[in-house]
Amino acid sequence: MKKWTSLVSLCALFLGLQSYAQDNSIDLKFDQLISTIKTEKSILERTESFENHSSLLNALRAVDLDKVLDYKGEFTVFAPSNLAFQKLSESTIDKLFDPENKRILRAMLSYHIIADKLSASSILKAMCRGNGIATFTTIQGEAITATMKGIDIVLTDKFGNHATITTADSNQSNGIIHEIDTVFVPEKML
Repeated sequence: MKKWTSLVSLCALFLGLQSYAQDNSIDLKFDQLISTIKTEKSILERTESFENHSSLLNALRAVDLDKVLDYKGEFTVFAPSNLAFQKLSESTIDKLFDPENKRILRAMLSYHIIADKLSASSILKAMCRGNGIATFTTIQGEAITATMKGIDIVLTDKFGNHATITTADSNQSNGIIHEIDTVFVPEKML
């Protein structure tokens, strides 16, 4: 009986290791496949074609960040939808789009951009490695923290503002777009 127990245990261990190796190779192949899917449009060109991002596009153009998102670098944009902009008060929108506050609007929009290509799966992997929390630095130099709420990825800035990714992984030639449901408006800016 002792011989059979050892043999069965060894077989179970072997099958477990084989299954683990196969699962990891599938993940690797899937990640490689996703990363090789290319689009000919830049983040800016795709944003121009998304009717749901016209408010974001107008804001980007007002502060010349549209030119940055047309470069060949790798970017991740957490793109507030038009509905997200509609959540802002009229007075806040007026302040942000006042030509005298161009610097403030540029800084606010910079909270939504990371100089790296982060797919939803890479954000999730970073959260797994960080015990459910991952932090990313925006081009503004501020941290955005990613956590999970149910099945949603929730982003939080240092002031406690929250945004949920509603549509993930719009791959572009120079990065990736994740649509979010809230505009990050850091308190110190207004």
